[in-house]
Amino acid sequence: MAGARREPSRDLTIQEMAQRSGFSEPTLRYYEKIGLLGEVARDESSGHRRYTPATVERIEALSCLRSAGMTVSGMRRYVDLLAQGDSAAVEQRDLFASQAQKLAADIEQLQLRLTYLRRKADLWDARVRGDLEAEQQAVEAVVRVMDQFMLKD
Repeated sequence: MAGARREPSRDLTIQEMAQRSGFSEPTLRYYEKIGLLGEVARDESSGHRRYTPATVERIEALSCLRSAGMTVSGMRRYVDLLAQGDSAAVEQRDLFASQAQKLAADIEQLQLRLTYLRRKADLWDARVRGDLEAEQQAVEAVVRVMDQFMLKD
């Protein structure tokens, strides 16, 4: 199956899980402590954590949610709803739709910040070239972007 994630052929250590997920080892321990991961298996001889394929899959889902800006409380809600199965489909849909709206608003703000930086670069480029007309146009463009920041507040 093209594009599918390769499942680990064995349980992963905490170091391997941290590398694979992007979460730090303390974050993985914290997520386990607050119940986001369910029960994490332990090596019988050493007591070290061993992440099974099912736990790896859950952590990868949480990593995606976290990278999309979901809070820990949102991830808790997701895990709680998962436990309810299909009967929580409406709540799952609403959780993801709400997070998508938040992310869209964040992207809009980032686009505005990007535009601001580009207009400021244009301004300084005009100064470097000694182009007074281009500098004035850049100043006006910066002011327009700054006005948009003020409208967002």
